[in-house]
Amino acid sequence: MSHLVPTRLRDEYVVLEPLSLDHAPALEAAAADGELWNLWFTSAPAPGQARGYVEKALQGLADGLMLPFAVRETSSGEIVGTTRYYDYVPDLPRLAIGYTWYAKRWQKSHLNTACKRLLLQHAFEVLSCVAVEFHTDHRNLDSQRAIERLGARREGVLRAHKRRPDGSLRDTVCYSILADEWPDVQRWLGLRLQRLGNAQVLTAAD
Repeated sequence: MSHLVPTRLRDEYVVLEPLSLDHAPALEAAAADGELWNLWFTSAPAPGQARGYVEKALQGLADGLMLPFAVRETSSGEIVGTTRYYDYVPDLPRLAIGYTWYAKRWQKSHLNTACKRLLLQHAFEVLSCVAVEFHTDHRNLDSQRAIERLGARREGVLRAHKRRPDGSLRDTVCYSILADEWPDVQRWLGLRLQRLGNAQVLTAAD
């Protein structure tokens, strides 16, 4: 039986809410900030497709393979994106974190670090995962750098692994964090969030 039960995760920066069809309009608005559907490396839904996007994620939940979340930023109270667990292997257990995108105004902010810290904490401390994976397109260098900043280790490349939305083949770069690495990663993410938070306060005061 799957342990991927819809769960609400939160800290002072962000709330990860179990994804539902009620989130579809807000997700469509978030994807419109930056027209994210036009980016070759993102899974964000195009206009009119948010409901289908959510339905597909919820089918992954029903199949015991995924646990999708809507991302709510706490200072504004707005739904600003989505993320999920996927490729869940309950026998180990092991899973991946991905399908992540945020409205353009929240990209390269503290938001991604806060989301990843919550997801990793739940994976290791509640689901007792032995490892958490991250996958990204080999052409998406920004994503690779972001994953490396989390403290994940690069494992290798799966060639011709998936198709992009435009139908072209992609090579997938694989990263992971092991359970015994989590305490150090957790401390690093806490320090990083503190530094990012302080930087934002200073920017707002300028």
